Amino acid sequence: MSLKESGEMYLETIYVLSKTHGEVRSIDVAEYMNYSKPSISRAMGLLKEQGLILIDKNGYITLTKDGEKTAEGVFDRHNVLTDLLTHIGVDKETAAKDACRIEHVISEETLLAIKNYINKK
Repeated sequence: MSLKESGEMYLETIYVLSKTHGEVRSIDVAEYMNYSKPSISRAMGLLKEQGLILIDKNGYITLTKDGEKTAEGVFDRHNVLTDLLTHIGVDKETAAKDACRIEHVISEETLLAIKNYINKK
């Protein structure tokens, strides 16, 4: 299944929030991403339809196995790219913003080559 960039960003946000706060609700995602509640509600509905998240009766969101696997992949790409960019002299804030853009389009081949390069240093 191909997931759009926005879907990957929502999953990554849920992943990060679940690791830092434990429980995640739509309002938490909206505040973290600075998006409107209706935008988040629509996105959560789509992610639920795709089998990437579960939402319980109290509104708490959890990632399914597929959702977590996807989110971990996006999070890993983000961290690898941020590390590479800071390593070559980009300031951390700019590196994180640029990594967020790049993480959705980079090929697995290129990402693996970057990981191998970083690990040799």
